[in-house]
Amino acid sequence: MSGSRYPRLPCAGRFMPATALWLFLVSAPVGTATPVVGLPCEDCEVPLMGLPAHPPTTAVLAPEGERGEPLRLSGRVLDAAGRPRAGVIVYAHQTDRGGAYPGERSSRDPGIRRHGRLRAWATSDSEGRYTFLTIRPGSYPGTTMPQHIHLYVIEPGCALYYIDDVLFRDDPHLTPAVAVKADQGRGGSGIVTPRRAGNGWLAERDITLGRNIPGYPSCTP
Repeated sequence: MSGSRYPRLPCAGRFMPATALWLFLVSAPVGTATPVVGLPCEDCEVPLMGLPAHPPTTAVLAPEGERGEPLRLSGRVLDAAGRPRAGVIVYAHQTDRGGAYPGERSSRDPGIRRHGRLRAWATSDSEGRYTFLTIRPGSYPGTTMPQHIHLYVIEPGCALYYIDDVLFRDDPHLTPAVAVKADQGRGGSGIVTPRRAGNGWLAERDITLGRNIPGYPSCTP
């Protein structure tokens, strides 16, 4: 497990050398080179693996039929002044309801092999809105790790970085001590308060670009 943040575990100990990572990003399909900031950054090359040319505003993170409690995770992407920012790509990946990353290490797809098949990209619209349709993730089996969804931000041609994981305030594993440790404020707080909606949940996770990200370049769109 990397000591750089908590509770990011699925890619523990995997760091790409800086030169190799830069070469990967230069050749990635994001229009122009997108440097990684906020280092060290685990698996920051993986969000570019399989990145669609035009990710939708509403992305399916867990496909229809995936077992678990439905969750609609939405939010707004804002700049430091609180203005909505369009065209920013938010990448998410998570466990299934049993706490596993399905397909990790076994899939022939390199992105799935690293992050599991529950992964997707959403692009912020003119109002900064993005949405993921998914399920509530499970804790890692045999642990007290809180439920979480990993998020990365891709500002094409500007910066790529991870932000605080989505954590759920009603999760009994999210104790006050764990919350203090986990809430680093990267991109704003990732702790959300889920609300019941029919047989599922709604949650909001706003993102402030560059907040608490070391080396953030504050690119102008």
